[in-house]
Amino acid sequence: MHILEIPSFFTPYGGEFCLEQAKALKALGHEVRILSNVQLGITIGGKDFLVLPSCRFEHERDGITIYQSFQRGLPRMVHHNVMRWVDIVCSMFTEYVAKYGKPDILHAHCAKWAGYAAMIISREYGIPYVITEHLPKLILEPELGPAPSTAWQVPLLKEAYHEAAQVITVSDELVAELADYFGHDFCHVTISNVVDTDFYAFKKRQPLDGRPFVFCCPAVFNHRKGYDVLFKAFALLAKVCPETELHIAGRGTDSKDCRKLMRFYGLKGNVTCHGALDAEGMKRLYYQSDALVLATRNESQGLVIAEAMSTGIPAISTQGVPKSMQLDAGFRYVPVGDAEALMKEMQKAVGRPVTEEEGRRLAELVERRFAPSVIGAQIAEVMTGTWPRS
Repeated sequence: MHILEIPSFFTPYGGEFCLEQAKALKALGHEVRILSNVQLGITIGGKDFLVLPSCRFEHERDGITIYQSFQRGLPRMVHHNVMRWVDIVCSMFTEYVAKYGKPDILHAHCAKWAGYAAMIISREYGIPYVITEHLPKLILEPELGPAPSTAWQVPLLKEAYHEAAQVITVSDELVAELADYFGHDFCHVTISNVVDTDFYAFKKRQPLDGRPFVFCCPAVFNHRKGYDVLFKAFALLAKVCPETELHIAGRGTDSKDCRKLMRFYGLKGNVTCHGALDAEGMKRLYYQSDALVLATRNESQGLVIAEAMSTGIPAISTQGVPKSMQLDAGFRYVPVGDAEALMKEMQKAVGRPVTEEEGRRLAELVERRFAPSVIGAQIAEVMTGTWPRS
């Protein structure tokens, strides 16, 4: 198939899942490219707003051709920015077809707004589209308001879901969350995101003799990720297991607000704030860690759990992650918001670190479920089932 991926957001604001799925599909022999228009904000990422290119251009990343544009968003003009974003994507698609021909299928990542743009393109060109939905209710709610919502965005997004040949959700729980806004009478199937199991490969950890036990938490610093709960749990842990460290990584983890929250819970030298890390940086962090901990209040998937386990370490999280991520081995979970329960599971991990054999089994479990060849084949099967479309 000739597949065109259209992400709702992309580098420098995330969207790595789109690239990983594109690579997985290309490895199976499909012709795959990415068409990306990224809206830049002057208030968030002001430097990007000023220095990133204003023209459309092509570049390659990990063997995938990306047709790229950066849109300058206007402050507080949400409707204008959305409609302009969709118009730009449609215009870029016209240019794409002139160069590469019509794709067999469009693969939009998130209905807001790639799925909506794919619907407009599909109506004009007769090309079917599928949507992979990643966004949970907690991310949609600040813009759409509490469900049920009368926001202007809701009927447009509902159209995009209903006209899609298939909606791929990254967890079963996400279907119920979407139903609060859009109903659930559209075609949907659950397929995980990809874990690059060759990149996040197993690595034997150094013996614990003479060094602290290291927890890592790769998560953006915001309320949804539960850093208040994590810091409280780690402060409790430090009283009974002083030879432990916590390394946090993600956008905002090196901010003043994050450090202020750390001081509130009395955390100092045993916590390291890395800020945003690229994939290489994340892999190094996993390799220097003995366990992952995530205090999230809600996740559409929580793929960092599988990434960490792929390198051979166990994970501790809350029940805010979907059941599909609550893997049978090497995974412990606690109720959302329960710092004491989280601390107790962290204490158990310190008291019984995984052996090399157990670490290898964790990596093999992730490979069987989340490897690019596995997920790529599942996505391709969905796409094949929707083409041709009458």
